[in-house]
Amino acid sequence: MADVDVGALTGVILAGGRAERMGGRDKGLLSLAGEPLIAHAVRRLRPQVAELLISANRNLEVYQRFGCRVIADGDRGFRGPLAGILAALAVTETPYLLTAPCDSPLLPPDYAKRMRAALERASLGVGFCEGYWQPVFALLPVELRDDLASCLAAGEGNTGRWLRRHRPAPVEFPDWPALFRNINTPEELARLESDWTIMGKLSRAGDSEHG
Repeated sequence: MADVDVGALTGVILAGGRAERMGGRDKGLLSLAGEPLIAHAVRRLRPQVAELLISANRNLEVYQRFGCRVIADGDRGFRGPLAGILAALAVTETPYLLTAPCDSPLLPPDYAKRMRAALERASLGVGFCEGYWQPVFALLPVELRDDLASCLAAGEGNTGRWLRRHRPAPVEFPDWPALFRNINTPEELARLESDWTIMGKLSRAGDSEHG
């Protein structure tokens, strides 16, 4: 099944959290290099899927400006990533849903391709780095929708535990360590902004040397 094409994938960027360690600010709309975090994620993931969704529970009109269908968790928002994933599965019209968090501005251009390769070994794939699951980076068959709904109704809210029930294949990204870099506090965002500036200067310097 590794030859699943882009037309079989819907993507969702998860931006529906409370971001409490960010002081409650809407994380997806925080600025990095002059653009909201969500803009970086949209630009990188949109070419890799047939349709891109944004899961959000506030500032819905702002998120709609990024040209994606915006979905909310429902009557009880802020229930965690699984609720956002379920809301996306409920409207997905392709066989598979590819997920990523809003604070993933460094998604590689072959993210979907690598995740699709996991389908040779299992029915779903989950990002894996340095011995740890990264459960909000996942490729899920839409047929898991009812199972997830039942799980949430029973009070299960842990993304990793639910995914492990379905024996996912780990998808390694050893050459993209920054992919799983968490941006949960203002200090972490400031460090990424500094690193981004340095990377930009190095890239411009390289371009001038080869120009």
